[in-house]
Amino acid sequence: MTEERPPIADLTDAALQAILRRTIFIILILGAVGGLVLWISSGWRNAAMLAVGTLISAASIFEWQRLIRLFTAKMDSGKTPRGTALVVLFFLARLLVYAAMIYGSLKCFKGSPVALLCGLGLAVLVLALQALRLLRS
Repeated sequence: MTEERPPIADLTDAALQAILRRTIFIILILGAVGGLVLWISSGWRNAAMLAVGTLISAASIFEWQRLIRLFTAKMDSGKTPRGTALVVLFFLARLLVYAAMIYGSLKCFKGSPVALLCGLGLAVLVLALQALRLLRS
């Protein structure tokens, strides 16, 4: 029996960065289209909730991309790269900022929490589709 290597095993750092950039772009496009549809069908409040969720999703993928770059630099060089503490600090601080954005949007926009959850779920959906696309190739 021969074992086949999954395509993800041969993924280079540049290819991973390209996948994450494409993921951010797709999240923003889907959020814009969904926000326009929601604005027309159910008003600006729900569209704003979806927009907040979409922005948090895209920014989260961006932060993960920065964190992955940090880890690969550490693994390649064998020592901790400069600015590590700052990247980790921003990674943790973003959680507080996103929590404040979610709370503020729920209080101010008074839109549907489901629209917010749909925007937040875009990151998971698009990443899953990118992974399936990678496995199929």
